[in-house]
Amino acid sequence: MKNLVVAAAFGLSAFTATGAAADTCGGIYTVQPGDSLSVIADAQYKDAGMWSVIHNGNLDQIGPKPSAIQVGMKLKLACLNGLPTGLPGGRAITAEPVAAQPVQITAGNASVRQKVNLLTGDDFQPFTGKELHNGGMLVDVINVAMAEANPQQGYAIHWVDLWTAHDDPLLANALLDVGFPWYRPNCEALPDNDRCQNFRFSDPIFEILALMFADASRPVTFENDEDIFGLKICRPQGYDTSIFNENGRNWMTDGKIEVLVPSTPADCFEMVLEGEADAVVLNEFTGRDKMKEMGISDRIQVVPQPVSIQPLHAVVHKTHPQADALLAMVNDGLRGIRENGKYQAIVEDHLARVWAGF
Repeated sequence: MKNLVVAAAFGLSAFTATGAAADTCGGIYTVQPGDSLSVIADAQYKDAGMWSVIHNGNLDQIGPKPSAIQVGMKLKLACLNGLPTGLPGGRAITAEPVAAQPVQITAGNASVRQKVNLLTGDDFQPFTGKELHNGGMLVDVINVAMAEANPQQGYAIHWVDLWTAHDDPLLANALLDVGFPWYRPNCEALPDNDRCQNFRFSDPIFEILALMFADASRPVTFENDEDIFGLKICRPQGYDTSIFNENGRNWMTDGKIEVLVPSTPADCFEMVLEGEADAVVLNEFTGRDKMKEMGISDRIQVVPQPVSIQPLHAVVHKTHPQADALLAMVNDGLRGIRENGKYQAIVEDHLARVWAGF
C-alpha cells in the first residue's frame, strides 16, 4: 500500500500486469438509491471532485446531464491511482508504478517523405506535450494505434508548436498527412464552420467535457439554457466559440450571452474573480490545471453541467489525394487497440497522472 501511495503522490499510476495480483482495480459500479456522481466519486476515489471522470467515462449511458444517473445503472469506473478496488469486472494490479518517460523526438530527414506523416504540437495538456509521459495521452494513443495499423511505408509523428500553421500551410498543402488532436464542431448543425468545410475527421479519439468555472462566492446554476441567459462568459483567444451555438441553441448568435475573449485562460479566471465575467468555459483539464497553477482552486466553483461534450479527432484535409485511405488506417488502428485493451490502459495511465497532479 505504501508503494501505491508514493506512486500517486508522484503521478505514477500504470500498474503492470505481471506478478501476483494484490487486488482488483476499477470495474463496474451499480448505482444505488441516493447516489450522485460526486457521492460515487467520494466513495470510490476518495475525491468527490472526480465526478467528472465517471461522467466522461459513461457518456454513452448518462448523456450530457450528470444528474441523469438512475438506480441500477451500471457505470464503468476507470482504475486511477489504484482506486477503486474490489468492484466486479476490475483488473488485477500490482504495486509497480511505471515511471514517466518523456517523448523521444528525433530529427527529421528526407526519408520520411515516403512515410505516413502525422502532425501534433506542444502545450495541450494532458493530450499533447513534449514534457508529458510519452508526449501526452493522445500522442501515446495515436502512436500505439499507428503501430497497430502497421502501415507498410511506416509512419512518423512530427511536432510543430505553432498550432495556427497546422491548418495552413501544413495540412492544406499535404506537406504533412494527418493532424491531431482536433475538436470536431457539430458539422451537421454548423456546415459552414471552417473545420467542417475543409477537413475530414477520424473516429473520436477521446471526448472531453467543456465546463463552466465560476467564482465560488457568486456560484452559477446551470441546469437549463435559460439559467445562463444574460451572463458574461469568458472564452480565451484561439478557443472555439462555436460550442455556444451548437445543437441549435444559438446563445452567441442571438445575443443570449455575452462572450468575452481575452488572451489567455489565466486572464479569464482573473476576470471571473474580479467580477468582470460570470464564468469561464474551458475543457475540464485546462480549467483545473490553471486553477492549481494560479492557487485559486478553493475560490472557484466547477459547474457540473457541461456546456459541451467535445470529441477530439485526427483530421485529414479534404483535398489530400489519400484522405480516405489515411482515415481508414487511423480508424483501423484505433479500433484494434480498443479491442485489445491497450487504449483503456493508456487512457487510465494518463488520467491517473493528471488527477494526481490536481
